[in-house]
Amino acid sequence: MSRHERVVEALREAISLIIHDEIKDPRLGFVTISKVELAPDKRFAKIFYSVLGNEDARNKTKEALVSSLGFIRRLVGERIDLRYVPELMFSEDRSQEYSSRIEEILNEIKESEVKEKDEPKKNRRTNKKSR
Repeated sequence: MSRHERVVEALREAISLIIHDEIKDPRLGFVTISKVELAPDKRFAKIFYSVLGNEDARNKTKEALVSSLGFIRRLVGERIDLRYVPELMFSEDRSQEYSSRIEEILNEIKESEVKEKDEPKKNRRTNKKSR
């Protein structure tokens, strides 16, 4: 595992713990840190998160994360020994929602195919030309 990968993993773990244990904002919903992208110079980090809940919960969580950005960055600097604490940017990760929607569609298709097989076949007339 390279240094870059170790820093990314350390950032993901630290930010996840900070969000769950340190931030007491009531707007914050059930947040999962799914991925961290770190610039090669380690000065910028994009944190991808997913939220369990409806659109209102997502919006409130985004507001809470943006308002506590400085606090999170300060705690990351205290917990991880880096020359520069990266600038943090939060981005919502909707890939989980997208994959569950695809799964629902595939299940609907499968159910419709099962129903078609179970329906009795209708008598079909064939047109035969008589000579």
